This record gives sequence, structure tokens and C-alpha cells, in this order.
Amino acid sequence: MRWLAGLGTATLALALPAAALAKGEFHPEEEFELHPWVSMHLGPLDLSINKAVAYLLLGALLTCLLGIVLMRVRIGGAVGRRQTLGEQIYEVAQVQVAEQGLPSKSIGRWFPYVASLMLFIWVVNMLGFIPLPLSDEKWHGLPTLGIYAATASISVTLALALMTFVFTHYEGIRNNGPVGYFKSWIPDVPKVMLPLIVPLEILGQFMRLISLSVRLFANMLAGHMLILTFIGLIFVLENVVLAVVAVPAAAAFYLFEVVIVVTIQAFIFAALSAIYIGSAIEPEH
Repeated sequence: MRWLAGLGTATLALALPAAALAKGEFHPEEEFELHPWVSMHLGPLDLSINKAVAYLLLGALLTCLLGIVLMRVRIGGAVGRRQTLGEQIYEVAQVQVAEQGLPSKSIGRWFPYVASLMLFIWVVNMLGFIPLPLSDEKWHGLPTLGIYAATASISVTLALALMTFVFTHYEGIRNNGPVGYFKSWIPDVPKVMLPLIVPLEILGQFMRLISLSVRLFANMLAGHMLILTFIGLIFVLENVVLAVVAVPAAAAFYLFEVVIVVTIQAFIFAALSAIYIGSAIEPEH
């Protein structure tokens, strides 16, 4: 574990932007500001390439490579560590995510989505704790190393949640028809209560969208903010002695996020997506 602590401390040091090293000044929230690198607009839509987009593109590429490396194996060959790891990931995605939330008839159709979603979010979350030259800070014209989580942006997590939201209601209507699906939202209550119950049920559907996106966003944002804040105390209070406490505390949060939070949040997002889609396909009556 000593090398992990050393790695965490080194990463934290690399993650500090040049502006944060000014005595008495430190603004961790500035690390999450997105400045356009390539400005693109389609009417009112801002399609500019920024730090979050770069992390998402890199995350998509690494997810594809990870899937190819771990999952594309020869049948009948010697089982190595690579195949074993790939099978373990596949088993978690199938048994713990797809089979727990989706009806049997729909696993083949929606397993690729929830499995890809889990792997993609995990990769993007992990990238948020690796120092990469994708920061907005420059040193002699070159970007400095920094850590940034694309999933700490509400627009990113909301876009992921919107896919699940759309797929959920699409599958509900496709399998039950529009009348049957929307009728399944209404519980068996006296008719006099329907004017109160129906708006609450509709609101509940949209709350799924909000909770799904905010849960991932808030956990990743809070983790990075805590890490940066602990390190920032050294500069805000202008006391190097605080490093004895601040650096180990920040390293502990760093390891906690990398080892536990990153994986749990990817699993929860994929599992809830499977449950929402499955409940729409076979709604409870």
C-alpha cells in the first residue's frame, strides 16, 4: 500500500494548477470551469470542444480498447489473467446488473447497453484521478498535468441519464402500447384521489432522471473538491506545516475515491438504468 499512497500524493501535487500556488489564494471551484478550446455553435446549442468533451472522447476510446483487449479471447485457449478479468467484468454486468433489473426476454436486447454504460462510466471516472495534460492551465504554451472528472459536470451526467430516460419510456410504449404503459403509472386507488396521485406519478418519473444524474455528478464533484480543498489549505493559510495533515488526508480521500467510489457509482448507474428499463417493459400492476 506504500506505493499507492506515494502515487496518490504525487498525483495530488501534479493536479494543482499554477494559479493555485499563489500565496493565500486557492479556488478549487475554478478547476471545474469549462473553457471552449474549439468554439462551435448550432443555433442556440453550444457544441464547443472543451476539457469535458476531450475526457469523454478519451474515455470512449479507452472503453472500446478495454472491451476488445479483455473480451475478445480465443475459445478453447489457455485461460490467462486477461481472460479471467474480462469474464469477471462480464459476469458482474450480466448477473448483478442485467439479470437483476431486466426481464429475461429483454436481457439480450439491453445487456449491451447497461454493460457498456457501466464500463464507460467506470473508465471516465478513473480518468478523473489520473494526471493528464488536458488542463486549461498552460506552462510555456503547453497544457499542465491535472486531474478532472468529466462526470463531475452535470451536463455530462444529465446526458447519460437522458439516454436511460428515453430508452425506458420507449421500451415501455413498445411493449405495452401507449395506453397500457401510461395506465400502469396509475396505482389502484379511489378515483377521488387520482387528481393528486397522477401528477405525483408523473413527477416521480422525472425525479428518476434528476436523481440518476445528480447522484453521479455530486459524488464525483464532492470527491474532487475535498481533495483539492485539503491541499489548498496549505496555500490559503500560508502554512507549510499543514502539509503533514493535509497531504495524508487528501491522499486518503484520493484512494477512497479510486478504490471504492469510482466502481460503486458506475455499478449503481448501470443497475438503476437496467431496473428502470425493466420496470417499463414489465410494469407492476
